Amino acid sequence: MDEQALLGLNPNADADFRQRALAYFEQLKVSQDAWQVCAEALAQSIYRYSELTEVQQQLIRETLITWLQAQMLNPQPEKTFIRNKAAQVFALLFVTEYLTKWPKFFFDILSVVDLNPRGVDMYLRILMAVDAELVDRDVVHTSEEARRNTLLKDTMREQCIPSLVESWYQILQNYQYNNSELTCQCLEVVGAYVSWIDLSLIANERFINMLLGHMSVEVLREEACDCLFEIVNKGMDPIDKTKLVESLCQVLQSAGLFSIDQEDDVDFLARFSKLVNGMGQALIASWTKLIKSGDMKSAQDALQAIEAKVSLMLQLLIHEDDDISSNIIGFCYDYLHILKQLSALSDQQKANVEAIMLAVMKKLTYDEEYNFENEGEDEAMFVEYRKQLKLLLDRLAQVSPELLLASVRRVFNTTLQNWQTTRFMEVEVAIRLLYMLAEALPVSHGAHFSGDVTKATALQDMMRTLVTSGVSAYQHTSVTLEFFETVVRYEKFFAVEPQHIPTVLMAFLDHRGLRHSSPKVRSRTAYLFSRFVKSLNKQMNPFIEDVLNRIQDLLELSPPENGYQALLSSDDQLFIYETAGVLIVNSEYSAERKQALMRNLLTPLMEKFKVLLEKLMMAQDEDRQMALADCLNHAVGFASRTSKAFSNKQTVKQCGCSEVYLDCLQTFLPALSCPLQKEVLRSGVRTFLHRMIICLEEEVLPFIPSASEHMLKDCEAKDLQEFIPLINQITAKFKTQVSPFLQQMFMPLLHAIFEVLLLPAEDNDQSAALEKQMLRRSYFAFLQTVTGSGMSEVIANQGAENVERVLFTVIQGAVDYPDPIAQKTCFIILSKLVELWGGKDGPVGFADFVYKHIVPACFLAPLKQTFDLADAQTVLALSECAVTLKTIHLKRGPECIQYLQQDYLPSLQVAPEIIQEFCQALQQPDAKVFKNYLKVFFQRAKP
Repeated sequence: MDEQALLGLNPNADADFRQRALAYFEQLKVSQDAWQVCAEALAQSIYRYSELTEVQQQLIRETLITWLQAQMLNPQPEKTFIRNKAAQVFALLFVTEYLTKWPKFFFDILSVVDLNPRGVDMYLRILMAVDAELVDRDVVHTSEEARRNTLLKDTMREQCIPSLVESWYQILQNYQYNNSELTCQCLEVVGAYVSWIDLSLIANERFINMLLGHMSVEVLREEACDCLFEIVNKGMDPIDKTKLVESLCQVLQSAGLFSIDQEDDVDFLARFSKLVNGMGQALIASWTKLIKSGDMKSAQDALQAIEAKVSLMLQLLIHEDDDISSNIIGFCYDYLHILKQLSALSDQQKANVEAIMLAVMKKLTYDEEYNFENEGEDEAMFVEYRKQLKLLLDRLAQVSPELLLASVRRVFNTTLQNWQTTRFMEVEVAIRLLYMLAEALPVSHGAHFSGDVTKATALQDMMRTLVTSGVSAYQHTSVTLEFFETVVRYEKFFAVEPQHIPTVLMAFLDHRGLRHSSPKVRSRTAYLFSRFVKSLNKQMNPFIEDVLNRIQDLLELSPPENGYQALLSSDDQLFIYETAGVLIVNSEYSAERKQALMRNLLTPLMEKFKVLLEKLMMAQDEDRQMALADCLNHAVGFASRTSKAFSNKQTVKQCGCSEVYLDCLQTFLPALSCPLQKEVLRSGVRTFLHRMIICLEEEVLPFIPSASEHMLKDCEAKDLQEFIPLINQITAKFKTQVSPFLQQMFMPLLHAIFEVLLLPAEDNDQSAALEKQMLRRSYFAFLQTVTGSGMSEVIANQGAENVERVLFTVIQGAVDYPDPIAQKTCFIILSKLVELWGGKDGPVGFADFVYKHIVPACFLAPLKQTFDLADAQTVLALSECAVTLKTIHLKRGPECIQYLQQDYLPSLQVAPEIIQEFCQALQQPDAKVFKNYLKVFFQRAKP
């Protein structure tokens, strides 16, 4: 609403404002969206209802009832959104008034609307809005609102629900043949309320008969289906539930609704499938409860009722419409779970299992319309549906693994014998089933080809068929991808029959894999090829040089020149570089040969890098600069990725490759001094340094000082945040070896951090605030690494003034910033420093600092309102605070207790008996006792 115009409503407003207000409301009267504005304003006022006077509240009630009466006289009905907004306003008023001032809320509405169609429409909308306020699971309610809603529902059950149910019956009876819209609305209301009212009010002869009658009326049956589903879903005694479901089924069957093949309306069948699923699962829940209670006779009756629905379930499961099929999967899954629990299966049950299996195999198949090149919403839904079917297949494997294996083997062999003349979707699903067996019949560490002889033989036969049949040449991407996925899934097969490795390698390397016409296939194959080579490293030795030669062109760094379209994206090339590294490192070659091959692999990258860096230095156009920087980054990334091949057993040194990587370092580091595209270049080189610290160990150390110096120049919060983990890694790994370097760069790093933290930022700039918070955390993490690595001398040697400044930042971090993660780190640093320096031989003045600053920090931080003891991270911070106090007591002994008893705690106005209690807890040898006490101490201390 126009705030300025509203000022004109004030009796003391001047003439201009009053004129403006009158004009605004005249305009609002004739405007199309006036109702929406007013209803919104009314809804807002009801949220602040308690602030209104009695007279104003009465006025709102009367206005709403008057509006409701007017609806029945208007020549045209209001727009739907206005009716919905009005219903929301009524519901909000109901929630506020029903328990106190308006107990006759529903009776007043019913007396106005009677059976007038417009009135009934509003009445039903109000009921749905009330249900949404009280029951909607999607709305998060406070505990206070939840209590209020429970009270409202209890009161409604006592005072008005029977009358409401009677009104629904009258509406349904009155309008079922002449107003389908109102009838459907009413059925929706019944379905919504049935979950929380007495079921006997609805699940009785007159209501159920009427609902079953609606099942034969085309315009009503979908809503009637949903309503019956809600009735069936309602919790009740298992024997009563079984009787209810059985009586429903008899009537539905006699009405011809079980003849699925004679029904063309897929929308109705989807709802009907959901209903059958609900009935099936309800019977299974009854069976489970009856078994648990030991009532075997009733459990047997429930099981017979379940078995009687299986043929209907199968018709729905196999239906060509996936929505209909998907809706019944829950019943199917739970039925198999019952069979899994039975000691022996009858012939009929075995036949049911086989029928479900065949249905799953058929439904897994793609249809002709599936768009593989441009997958949209329909395709995504089918992928989800396939996941549901996979769960069924896994459950089938638990019930009868032999039957599943035999069925898959039959389908697989039949299909692959004639794959050249078989449609792609059938070939794909045959291979897919073999792939799915790996999870359906699980073994440890993929050992499918040992142990159970029958299973191992069957899988081995199928894998042999897969790799020798030539099906990898099938001209459809789905079959090609499924071939490669399955080959990698069963990589252990090639340890048993290594003679097939060359065939599969060729498929990976030629037009079927890495050189396929589809980018999607090439991309996925790059990843799978890497997995395949890694898993078979022992068997790869005879093929290494051949493979390296064949992938040579795929390793080329794509220049950022226009028009050049590489076969693989840079992300895909990462896998190829890693594969090349794995082949070289895991080979049985001598260290000299490995070094030569690694140099062949990395030299082209280094040469390209030098040329591109020169081009970047001279580039004027920003787009060109970005393209060159990306390309340089890819080069560094590729070199970095090859190093993933090394391990503890095969280190860079043992393979004789140190020199090659040191050359890479020397080639890449000059990029740090490039003034253009700093963020991209620094990020790549930093990642490479992380890898080299792991791979080259001490050999990397000479490069660190100059690299650090460059990275600290003109840096922003994000640069520092990413640089600090590198320094932490060096500190933690090399400890005292890097102490001189750390002492030298300690203050420059801190100055850079403080400079960024002190930069002014706008109050509402959340991203800048978050960046500073993350940088602050990184800074404290750095101090924690330095102190935790036993190198406190790095801090101690910075001069008294600097040491003091650092210590104060830690105290500030522990107390002033409401960030429990940083606070926890600060207390860890403080307790470590107390442990190192807090004894009698500690630095001069540190004991004073402990009492003046560290001890108070341990109390001031938890006493802050922002220190939320219900938050898990904050509790961890408090735990470290307790460790700090325990460490102070450990290092200073009775002097610490005396200080707390006589000086510090009395200054906080703590009662003498609590001081005594606190000091006793602190002196307990078990640290856990004190941690628990400290939490209680601060919970009591906070208002």
